[in-house]
Amino acid sequence: MSASLAMFLCVALFLACGVPVAFALALATAVALALTDSFPLFVLVKETFSGVDSFPLMAVPFFVLAAELMTGGSLTDSLLRFVAQFVGHKRGGMGYANVGSLTFIAGISGSALAEAAGPGAMLVRMMEKVGYDRPYAAALTACTSIVGPIIPPSIIMIVYALQDDRVSVGALFAAGIVPGLLIAAAMCVVNWYVSRQRGYKGEGQLPPLRTIVLNTWRALPALALPVVILGGMRAGLFTPTEASVVAVFYALFCGLYVYRTLQWKKVPTIIAHSALVTASVLLIIGFSAAFTWVLTIEGVPQACAEWIGQLQLSPWTFLIVLNLLLLAVGIFIEPLPAVMVMVPVVAPVAAKLGIDPIHLAMVVIYNLTLGMITPPVGGLLFVTCNVTQVSLSALTRELKPFLIAHGVVLVILTAWPALSTWAPRMLGFL
Repeated sequence: MSASLAMFLCVALFLACGVPVAFALALATAVALALTDSFPLFVLVKETFSGVDSFPLMAVPFFVLAAELMTGGSLTDSLLRFVAQFVGHKRGGMGYANVGSLTFIAGISGSALAEAAGPGAMLVRMMEKVGYDRPYAAALTACTSIVGPIIPPSIIMIVYALQDDRVSVGALFAAGIVPGLLIAAAMCVVNWYVSRQRGYKGEGQLPPLRTIVLNTWRALPALALPVVILGGMRAGLFTPTEASVVAVFYALFCGLYVYRTLQWKKVPTIIAHSALVTASVLLIIGFSAAFTWVLTIEGVPQACAEWIGQLQLSPWTFLIVLNLLLLAVGIFIEPLPAVMVMVPVVAPVAAKLGIDPIHLAMVVIYNLTLGMITPPVGGLLFVTCNVTQVSLSALTRELKPFLIAHGVVLVILTAWPALSTWAPRMLGFL
């Protein structure tokens, strides 16, 4: 048995036994190294360290900290009020407010799990209070939180750019804008349909103009953060890594001096929580790098590229096969390690077929992120169930229309590359 095959089998076994993804990858890599006499086990330590020893990866802890500071400084509350005032009075209005709020917050958090665990839980309570079924509200929240890694800033996009040197972080950030808005629109369509079927009505009336102006004014600092990040990068004022530091100071300033809701005594707790989240992310990235190194040494990416090349697939046939493969992979493996394992294999093949690297990146990222809302593993489902006190079976029963909508969006993004490449080109990243 080859080391790479043993490694894949071990990963599947460890995941089935409930071992966390990062440690499943580490243990499987150790088994593979033990089966080969060419490399010592110390390679696992070396390659894990090399995987996180990257300047662009320094952006990860700062973007995580910026999102925590924004939440702790009540910037997300301002966004909720800003969106709800326009749609809360319409049929299905709180559902639209849910989608709109999470879409705006995606420009802060960069993480689907952070969206569902924080503001998502608050939105579910608000929806239930005005008559929505809690399982439906939880399903809407989980399926909309997918925009977190799509709309910039995005941690998974930073990791992707490290795996494929044909794309930049700035270009990927810009590429996520249109797909993210398309996903939000699809979730609104589902909410419109379900609200008509179940009679979910709006609450109250459109607020007075003075209230709308005040809520909009309070939300402007939070709404400006994605503009500051992308605008500064496009103007050449800072790199994506430096942009993450700017985001931290921006969030800290807004929380302390603009909204005056963040207290200095809370900052150490926020930093500690951000450090725990960052550590879990970097563990996955580091052990995934060691896992990928073994695959590369074994010649797996090269063999796959050669095998696919012999099939003489057209670009569109390749994308269809790729979507089916990624959907299967995403069900069992979290997006970050899946990106690190799959991209070195599929990117060279896509390049030979002339597929735009930005288009490929958005298809891969969106596809793997969908695995977070597909049973049986779906990490986003478990987080949502935990914070909303909804059983997994009840939430799963509500998923069907949302999964159909996501499938339609995936087909559209696959068929029309311009949806991914238009914004980077217009903003000058290509």
